[in-house]
Amino acid sequence: MKYLGIPIVELAGKGAVNTAKEISQQPELWLSVLNELDEKRKEIKDFIDMAYGQVNKIILTGAGTSAFIGLSLKGVFFRRSGIATEAIATTDLVSHPMDYLKHDDKILLISFARSGNSPESIAVVNLADNICESCFHLIITCDAQGILAEYNGKNKNYIFVLPSETNDQSLAMTSSYSSMLLSALIIAELNDFENVKDHVVQISEYGEYILNNYTADLKSVSLIDFKRAVFLGSGPLLGTVIESQLKLQELTDGKIICKADTYLGFRHGPKAVVDNTTLVVFLFSNEEYVNKYEKDLLKNMTNGHRAIYQIGISESKKIDSNFDLKIAMPTKNRHVPEEFLSVCFILPAQILAFFKSLNEGLQPDNPSKSGAISRVVQGVKIYPFITKEKKF
Repeated sequence: MKYLGIPIVELAGKGAVNTAKEISQQPELWLSVLNELDEKRKEIKDFIDMAYGQVNKIILTGAGTSAFIGLSLKGVFFRRSGIATEAIATTDLVSHPMDYLKHDDKILLISFARSGNSPESIAVVNLADNICESCFHLIITCDAQGILAEYNGKNKNYIFVLPSETNDQSLAMTSSYSSMLLSALIIAELNDFENVKDHVVQISEYGEYILNNYTADLKSVSLIDFKRAVFLGSGPLLGTVIESQLKLQELTDGKIICKADTYLGFRHGPKAVVDNTTLVVFLFSNEEYVNKYEKDLLKNMTNGHRAIYQIGISESKKIDSNFDLKIAMPTKNRHVPEEFLSVCFILPAQILAFFKSLNEGLQPDNPSKSGAISRVVQGVKIYPFITKEKKF
């Protein structure tokens, strides 16, 4: 048995079995997530339709990696529901609840959680229930035994527990991230479920293609002596690039300093980070309008310092720039909506981060030598929230 081309015995000796397996299993897991949601489609749709009919705001939330999921989804939830939608991390909501919640709010709070035991995630569902006039909870989690999986709010709630294989045992989230992202994306698109099934099958094929055709290339890239990495993507791909930069930084125990930005935002100062020790990874939209802005930045990249290495990731093989590595999908003249690319385009960063972790002499399953980070955050104290009217 091999994962990412490495025998399981060798992976075991490197403290890398779980991470390698959890990265490799994702395309198959995405089909399992689709099947689970298909079985529960009617009850989920009934809940969503009921909530949409009563709320004036949707908030997508989570802690750490789980927070980035909402950045990829806020556009599609807004477009499909017509309801104002925000992606707000639980770590922001806990410290400044009244900056985001009002007493007369009627909200749908969509919570993402691998374990469901992060202190901030637990605190936020309670804060929302107590501050807002009404709060409907859609909880998407990978752990049936977690605290959020058993949450019972004041109003109606729906808890979707993903297949147990999504509950990563490694420190870094991989399967859990992409599977929670996909599950909410499918839920947002429930009214177009027949087409969604085709899209999920296609991104599963894309995922397998990346694993089978680019793992060796990404392993080679990991041997390059880069000290910094920048990931660029816009719209639904912004969440993916933010998660990409965290994955590389986490799995190298902070030895590689990473940044993520949009194509338009990058030129407003952050581009100064690029030097001859910087890896730059471009995630491309498949929307022609968005491509215009992406291409403008590519032209601008010739001004200033040249990066040590550049990777372009696109659905189409027509990447018209001189990248050191081009990662393109086998579309067969089929294309998925832009937001579905946010799911499968996380794979290259995960694979690269895995091999860079090994190259740095770390154990990918637990790369934090100092214990600075852990699988479930430790030591966070939740304080009572007190207003003039009430204590929560």
